[in-house]
Amino acid sequence: MTMRLVKGSLSQADRLVRIARGGVVAWLSLCLVLVAGQAAAQQAVPAAAVSGNTIEKVEQATAGESTVVTVTLKSAPAQKPVEFSTQQPARIAIDFFGAGFAQGRANYQYGGKLLRSANVVQIGDRTRLVLDLTRQTQYKSEVRGNQYVLTLEAAPVAAATPAPTFSAPTPVPGAERPAVRNVDFRRGEDQAGRVVVDLSTANSAINIAQQGQNLVVDFVGATLPQSLRRRYDVSDFGTPVQAMRATDNGSGARLIIEPRGNWQYSSYQTDTQFVVEVRPTKDDPNKLISGPGYRGERLSLNFQNIDVRSLLQVFADFTNLNIVTSDSVTGTLSLRLKDVPWDQALQIVLDSKGLASRRNGNVLWVAPRGELATKEKAELESQQQVTELEPLRSQVFRLNYQNANDVRNMLLGIAPVAAGGAAGAAAGGAAAGAATPSRILSKRGSLTADVRTNQLFVSDIPGKLEEVQAFLQKIDIPVRQVMIEARIVEAKDTFSRNLGAKLGFAAKTNGAGYGNTYTNVVQPITQNGQWDNSPAISFPANPINSINPGSVAVSLFNATAGRFLALELSALEADGLGKIISSPRVVTADNIKALIEQGTEIPYQAATSSGATSVTFKKANLKLEVTPKITPDGNIFMDVDVTKDSPNYSQQTPGGIPIDTKHVQTQVLIDNGGTVVIGGIYTQDESTSVSKVPLLGDIPVVGNLFKSTSKSNNRTELLIFLTPRVLSDQLSLK
Repeated sequence: MTMRLVKGSLSQADRLVRIARGGVVAWLSLCLVLVAGQAAAQQAVPAAAVSGNTIEKVEQATAGESTVVTVTLKSAPAQKPVEFSTQQPARIAIDFFGAGFAQGRANYQYGGKLLRSANVVQIGDRTRLVLDLTRQTQYKSEVRGNQYVLTLEAAPVAAATPAPTFSAPTPVPGAERPAVRNVDFRRGEDQAGRVVVDLSTANSAINIAQQGQNLVVDFVGATLPQSLRRRYDVSDFGTPVQAMRATDNGSGARLIIEPRGNWQYSSYQTDTQFVVEVRPTKDDPNKLISGPGYRGERLSLNFQNIDVRSLLQVFADFTNLNIVTSDSVTGTLSLRLKDVPWDQALQIVLDSKGLASRRNGNVLWVAPRGELATKEKAELESQQQVTELEPLRSQVFRLNYQNANDVRNMLLGIAPVAAGGAAGAAAGGAAAGAATPSRILSKRGSLTADVRTNQLFVSDIPGKLEEVQAFLQKIDIPVRQVMIEARIVEAKDTFSRNLGAKLGFAAKTNGAGYGNTYTNVVQPITQNGQWDNSPAISFPANPINSINPGSVAVSLFNATAGRFLALELSALEADGLGKIISSPRVVTADNIKALIEQGTEIPYQAATSSGATSVTFKKANLKLEVTPKITPDGNIFMDVDVTKDSPNYSQQTPGGIPIDTKHVQTQVLIDNGGTVVIGGIYTQDESTSVSKVPLLGDIPVVGNLFKSTSKSNNRTELLIFLTPRVLSDQLSLK
């Protein structure tokens, strides 16, 4: 809204100030323009001043659960009217450019279910229609010839704060849990992204809230099929939504929408279909950018030498706040602000005059900073005196999940013991590893913890007892449990092949005994039947895993020459496949370390300083050590240490039995119920060995009789999988 005073006309400025202080009808009419969100730089321009189109009438009708607003113009609008809405208060504003209004300004009262009233005001060459709603609703608009039609739907639009809940159901014993049937994404008008979720029932409890840069939709108690638990990349649609993630957070299904850039969202439910629409927001480059934390309705101000107290009255009328101004607030101010959130504009006015404000409900007190600081200091000193004189009361608090000694240390501001008791860790573990808290009790307060009954006996002033009770309600809660399962897969593929040959020669000679003998050259010949089986060339195949190779022998006899040619070929091939699967699993509380291990302890002899020997033991274990932490979005962050050690009896050394170790230590973030490979090792050992007679072994084909060949190809692979699951009441019953 703009208020422009003619330069040099001080009498008009004084007159405006008097009107503001008196609160007469003229001032109320001026505030009507402020509420409509426009600047009244001058009185409304009559319709005749706007060349072209004019608005003739504004009508309202009810169609079932919907409300239809029809604006009739003299002729069809040259461009579609521009619409925008506000959440608090719930309003829709429509700007008709190039169109006037015959009456200049008008107010229509309806009192319907969706529409309270409508304000029409002409400013310059445009006319604005402001619809005052009973609540936020979904709406759609269209131009039909010379009529502009806006339809208010009965389905509410989800507000950003607080997070809305759709269709909160009443649980029925034995009833089937609601389920998410499908998740779909579509591109809407004006580059809007529409997330459509099909549910099994219309009575599903749905919570939606903005967390950081993401939108988080929780379907309370609903199941999510495994096929839908994944990440959806929708960046190709050209909308603000880049991706979506559907997960199971233990208490129901969760959908995380990841938009980028400047955006706004709305959501509604129709029967079993839930829709979230994310559309981009385009900022007018001529508008001032609101500072951080300012979310008030925008206004425009243009004043010359206006009294500060009168200016504060303008904010009071615009915001419906009760503003109390200190007598020491004086002075005048000239300012020109265009389309600025009202809370930012108010802060600018206060800062320019060295003022500060304190809000209590709908009452805003404005005074100089020093005056407020002095008053607050006096109030704090008074409260401290009351605290020192207030009588003490005693109260007994019974703890259900926390350890009484741990809570006592928190309330007294004592650092927790490094190695807490097992009971404290199992009961909740929230105190373990936490930062040292400040003292909650007052200086006069005392506290006694009874470990046997797990109760706290607190004596303090009533205000501190209420703080202790609120503190215990937040920390004395059951801790969520997490089951972590690891799978260690060791695969082995071995292949070996050995080839060899033996080649020998023998001659026919006359012996000294009973007939002829065949022997290698042995002189002198003194006996019958003597054989020397040693071959002339020997390259047999080597055994594999203590298994001798198979062989085939051939002997060739030449009667004319009286000689033998003996040939023996040997070969052995071994092929082995093996797989070892180890699957340790453990259940622990959120943010509590868990350890599970299984294996053997191998003894070793070691010399002591005195010269004697002693026996020490070293573990060869399968161990899983993990610390899970459940994140706010239902995922699980884990600090993992996995070890797979095993004794190698096949390669014993003089010092003892060696231990084959496999170890991985890492930190990883995993979806609830998801599986991830946190480590892997792949090795391949390939070798070829040849023993041969020089030159002869290199002859093609025939050279194989003069050499021995050994080949091996061994492959091993190690993979470590990890799967965490958050345990809930529903899962524990299955």
